[in-house]
Amino acid sequence: MSNTYELKAEARAQVGKGSARELRRNGLIPAVIYGDKKDPVSIALSRKDVTLKIHAGGFMTTIATIDVDGTKYSVLPKDYQLDPVRDFLMHVDFLRISKNTQVTVEIPVHFENEEKAPGIKRGGVLNVVRHTVECNCPANAIPEALIVDLTGLEVGDGVHISAVTLPEGVEPTITDRDFTIATVAAPAGLKSDDNASEDGEEAAEGESEE
Repeated sequence: MSNTYELKAEARAQVGKGSARELRRNGLIPAVIYGDKKDPVSIALSRKDVTLKIHAGGFMTTIATIDVDGTKYSVLPKDYQLDPVRDFLMHVDFLRISKNTQVTVEIPVHFENEEKAPGIKRGGVLNVVRHTVECNCPANAIPEALIVDLTGLEVGDGVHISAVTLPEGVEPTITDRDFTIATVAAPAGLKSDDNASEDGEEAAEGESEE
């Protein structure tokens, strides 16, 4: 799992559009902590601090501790909104978590051993079908990534989810099929050569028949 981090926040007594606009003018953003069968907590966070965490990567799969005026909450970001025009952060939703909390998250897919894939070494192209895989897993054991080993793959081969070793407790939300993660596609030049060869063979067959 990615390294955890802590954010300082202050309790937000007032809610609504007017209050939110006031916060944003002061460099803060409204946010809410909910879940775990407890009342939601409205808070205000530094826009700069949260934006830096989002840009650092892994924001949606990393547990955070939020210190609200001395009270600490263990949370997982569930959603955030950006201004559609100016693209700056507007609001964040955090899910309060405990040791038994199960979450559904998009886990990035990382590929290794491309140099050990004969099909890629001969010019084949790795065609990534899924850059992330939606999984159910314990909130305190979210993997940073799912690792796909490309060793031995030839042109035309594919990697399915059944070939990926999933950490304990991690299960894909798609369970009715063995879906494809990536394939090794033939390079454009090879496709053209193959087509030309097939055309030549067909022409030769036609001439011999005549």
